[in-house]
Amino acid sequence: MTGSAEDLAYVSPKSGRAVSRRGAGAWADRLLPLPPVLRGEGEAEDTEIAIALRTTGFFFEAHLAKTLGHPVPEARGRLVDLVSRRS
Repeated sequence: MTGSAEDLAYVSPKSGRAVSRRGAGAWADRLLPLPPVLRGEGEAEDTEIAIALRTTGFFFEAHLAKTLGHPVPEARGRLVDLVSRRS
């Protein structure tokens, strides 16, 4: 984690660590969003869920799929599209 635990807003695509708004500084545009639902903060609207799915999807594609040796199932992409259209 980089910065204050109360102000976490991003995830580093390189390290996978959470980063605060202050800690992000000039790098904010290169970081992935960390929506409140991924921090375990209550109910989430479809927009926030879609952002969370895209953030986790980055790591599925970049790391998990390579480790497993096959792509992320297409059904996940369809789910992200469906939730994104509802938002």
